[in-house]
Amino acid sequence: MARQTPRLRRSTIALAVSGSALLLSSCGGGSTTLNGAGASFPASIYQRWFQELSSQGVRVNYQSVGSGAGVRQFMAGTVDFGATDVPMKAEEVSKVTKGVVQVPMTAGAIAVAYNHKGCDLKLNQGQLTDIFLGKIKDYSALGCAAKPIKVVFRSDGSGTTANFSAHLAAISPEWKNGPGQGKTLNWPTGVGAKGNEGVAAQLTKLDGGIGYVETAYVREPLQAAALTNASGQVLKPTPDAAAAALASIDLGPDLIGSDPNPKAGYPIVSFSWVLLYKTGNGTKLEGLQKLFDYTLSAKAQEGAGPLSYVPLPEAVLSLGRTAVQGLSK
Repeated sequence: MARQTPRLRRSTIALAVSGSALLLSSCGGGSTTLNGAGASFPASIYQRWFQELSSQGVRVNYQSVGSGAGVRQFMAGTVDFGATDVPMKAEEVSKVTKGVVQVPMTAGAIAVAYNHKGCDLKLNQGQLTDIFLGKIKDYSALGCAAKPIKVVFRSDGSGTTANFSAHLAAISPEWKNGPGQGKTLNWPTGVGAKGNEGVAAQLTKLDGGIGYVETAYVREPLQAAALTNASGQVLKPTPDAAAAALASIDLGPDLIGSDPNPKAGYPIVSFSWVLLYKTGNGTKLEGLQKLFDYTLSAKAQEGAGPLSYVPLPEAVLSLGRTAVQGLSK
């Protein structure tokens, strides 16, 4: 599949993650309309998939509102499906009377993005945590030209935050026993912004800014830092480095496994899941199965790379399709 031009890619992301609906019309009659909400991390690939399927009788209204809000709306039953970058907890699942099926849809890396022209940032694990603890305050301590560091974090409930903070907790006892991990945190330093797009926009404005975003949002003047994994390798969030880390993760029988500090590949990677009701789907069942059978196809996954996502391996796709076919009315 041809790579998108930078202009088209920026437009795609802006439409996908603004928090407004992605309403995709069907060209034929007898269409099914599905409502979903959740993670901004996968929003740009979701937009592509939903648009590709819109001519086949499935219309999708997806609100890119963050993982936390997506889980809440799913639990409240106000959507046909949710989306999250962190699997639902057992206590959350137990409150959904229709049952929950969590299916990985895509995957990618979380980049440490920064705005300091001419700085080629390579961070060991101690430096990474000390930046976000507020201990390292200037780029001169990191081998770059002097410039004050300005941290930007997610202000909304976010799976990206949960995965990023899980990595910090895995590599730093001080972080684990301090800010900890979760979709929202009390950050020791910095300013907040909403959504991946909000953090990227804020970093673009701040000379010396540094924060964490999904790799698709690292665009000039931003750069992605190279990070150190559990084996001591220093890697940037390239597709190959992300794929190596993801391949080392055992998803388990429930398809919700993760590893906050992998020994192989780029060290901050995440699957992104769709949340589905096991029963009670009613007239939406056929549309849901048609939609997610497509997104879990090899053809659909081919579009992941140009948007900075990592295509899922066939073994994971096959398990996902089986889970989707197990849904009922």
